[in-house]
Amino acid sequence: MKTPSLSQLQQQLREFARERDWEQFHSPKNLSMALTVEAGELQEIFQWLTGDQSRHLSSEQLDMAAEEMADVLLYLCRLADVLDIDLLAAASAKLVKNAQKYPANEVRGSAQKR
Repeated sequence: MKTPSLSQLQQQLREFARERDWEQFHSPKNLSMALTVEAGELQEIFQWLTGDQSRHLSSEQLDMAAEEMADVLLYLCRLADVLDIDLLAAASAKLVKNAQKYPANEVRGSAQKR
């Protein structure tokens, strides 16, 4: 199966929702709430693990993480589609903003937030 582009994935999600008459439930509020629920389920996989353990997941944990990450991505893509936000453009702009806020020569090796 060929991996779809982001816009193709959004189209698939739009059709998936339309076929099930779920568009009525896909308000930005509901989608953002569902997104945070799925992010919470992803966090559960790592809860109580040490940093080292979180870098060396079992195959079962890795499969669970992949599934939860997919759920997060799907809800994020659907939310962006409903709000007509170009995720790739927004992410690129945010990277530029972060590079300005966190110059490598000033923050290298530091976890301090600015």
